[in-house]
Amino acid sequence: MTGALIVAVLGIGGGVGGAAAASSSSDQNTRQDCRTYSGVTQCGEQRLDEKQRACVTTAVQQGMTERRAEVECRAFG
Repeated sequence: MTGALIVAVLGIGGGVGGAAAASSSSDQNTRQDCRTYSGVTQCGEQRLDEKQRACVTTAVQQGMTERRAEVECRAFG
């Protein structure tokens, strides 16, 4: 069910670019791996719980990139 929710959210936020985003105002963020999807920015390694990891697996199987799925599942899962 969570995977379906994430796919539904993508319909709303699908226009957001897939490139990694870094904040120019913060020196620390420019050195980290930052990404923004559906208006949510996350930097660094994503630490996911079991439910979020299952969401990522489902989303990737449905065609989403793993990087985007990590952000979406962590933010909305």
